[in-house]
Amino acid sequence: MSLWLCLRFEQLPLQCLSRCEEQPVVVLARQRVLRANDCAAALGIREGTGSATVRALAGDEPVLLLERDEQAEQRCLQQLCCWAYSITPTLHTWRQDCLQLEIGGCLSLFRGLDALLAAVAHALGNRGYRARSGLAATPKAAWLLSFGDEDCARDIHQTLPERLAPLPLELLDDFSGTVDSLRRAGLHKLGDILQLPPSALGRRCGKEFSHFLQQVLGQREDLQADYCPPASFNDEYWFGYEVKANAELLPAAQTLLQSLCRFLRNTQLQTVEITWQLAGIDHKVHEVVIRSASSHSDWQSWHQLTRIHFEQLQLSTGVEGLALDCQKLQAGQLDSIDLFAPGNQREPLAALLDRLRSRLGLQAVEKIGYRDEHLPEFALHTSNDMADSERPASMACGQRPFWLMPQPQALRQRRNHLYWHSPLDLLYGPERIEDNWWQQAICRDYYIAADNKGQHYWVFCDRLERRWYVHGVFA
Repeated sequence: MSLWLCLRFEQLPLQCLSRCEEQPVVVLARQRVLRANDCAAALGIREGTGSATVRALAGDEPVLLLERDEQAEQRCLQQLCCWAYSITPTLHTWRQDCLQLEIGGCLSLFRGLDALLAAVAHALGNRGYRARSGLAATPKAAWLLSFGDEDCARDIHQTLPERLAPLPLELLDDFSGTVDSLRRAGLHKLGDILQLPPSALGRRCGKEFSHFLQQVLGQREDLQADYCPPASFNDEYWFGYEVKANAELLPAAQTLLQSLCRFLRNTQLQTVEITWQLAGIDHKVHEVVIRSASSHSDWQSWHQLTRIHFEQLQLSTGVEGLALDCQKLQAGQLDSIDLFAPGNQREPLAALLDRLRSRLGLQAVEKIGYRDEHLPEFALHTSNDMADSERPASMACGQRPFWLMPQPQALRQRRNHLYWHSPLDLLYGPERIEDNWWQQAICRDYYIAADNKGQHYWVFCDRLERRWYVHGVFA
C-alpha cells in the first residue's frame, strides 16, 4: 500500500539563515516580513509587516533583519533530502519548502508507523528544523493535509475525501482564478467541490484543475522524478546554545557521522577524508580535516579519530553549529571477513595508523612501499601518503627482508666461510640481479644465510668485484 509523508518546512526561509531564539530575527523579502521567529512574534511582528514598522515595534530591542536567500533554502532542502534518503529511496522535493517521502515500503524496517514518525521528528529536532507533516496515499493529498490539524493530518483510517473535506480552497494557490470563481459560487472548502460530478467540475474549472484533483485522490498517476543522491555529502547540527567545552561536540559529531555512514552504505560509497566545520558565535568558521589510511564507511572509526582531533582543539569562542562535509567519495569495496575469527581479534593495521597520524601528525608516520625496480635499494621507498598507489612492501618482498641496510656491508671470508659477527651458512639461493648497465653495471647473486643463533640475513656476491656483502636482516 502506498503511503506518503509530506514534510513542509514553513519556516525554512528563517531556519536556513538563523536558528537563534534568544533575540528577534526577521527575514525580509522586498522590505516586507516573510518569516519571523518566536521572539519577534512576541513583539507583534507579523508576516507582511514593513521593515520600518518592524523597527518601530521593536523599540530599543535589537532585531536581526535578514534578506531572504533562496539558494540557501534549496541547499538546506538538498541536505534534508540526503538525510531522508536513509529512510526511503523514493522521495522528491515539492514546491520550495516540502519533502515528499514514500514510506509505505519501509514501515517494517522501522517496526511500524509510530516508530518511523518518532525517528523523523527526533532527527529533524536534532537538525534544528520544525516541519508540519501530512500522511496520505498520494503525495499531493499529503501536502494538503499538512495544512490541517495534527489529528486530521495523521489519521489514515478515514477515507481520503473525508480528511480533505475541511481544508479551505485557498490552499490551491496555483489555481487562484478558479478558486475565486468557486468562492463567488459559494464553494469554500475542498469538501464542497469533491461532491460535484467530475464532468461538471471539469467544464467549470478546466482540465488542469480536474487533473490536479484526480492526482490528489489517486485517480490519475502523479509521476515525479525520484531524488538522486549527489556525489558528495553535507549535513549540519545546530545546538541552540553556546558550546564551550570540546567534549560537548562529540554527541553531535556522532549523530552526523551516523548520518554520513548511512548515506555511504545506501549509495555503496566510501571515503578517505571528512571535514568538520565549527560555526562560532562570532560567525567565523573553523575547519578540521580528518584523513584515513583506508577508504571505509565505519562511523565508529571516524568518531574515534574525531575525538582525538577535537581534544587538540583550542577554541577562542563558543560554537553554535557543527557541519560535516565529505567530498572525496569513491566506490565501496567489500571487506573479506573471517567467519571463524576470534572475538578478541586485533584491530586492523589501518585503524592503528589513523590513530597514530591523528595524535602525532601526518608527517610522523610513513608508509613503506615497493616500486617496480630491479635493484633492491631502489625498490623499497617510504612515503607520507597513505593512499600511495605503489604496492605495499609486504605484498612484493617474497624471499627478501622487510627492511634493508642504508648501504651493503662487506663480509669477511675465512677458510671459505662467510663471517658477520659469527660464521654464516648459505641456506637458499642464488637469486641473480643484473641491471644498470647504462651507468654502472651491477651483477649480484643473492642468498639467504643464517648464523649459529638462527638469525637470517640477506647476502649477495658481487660477481664483478668478487666480494660478498650483507644487504638486509630478516625479522
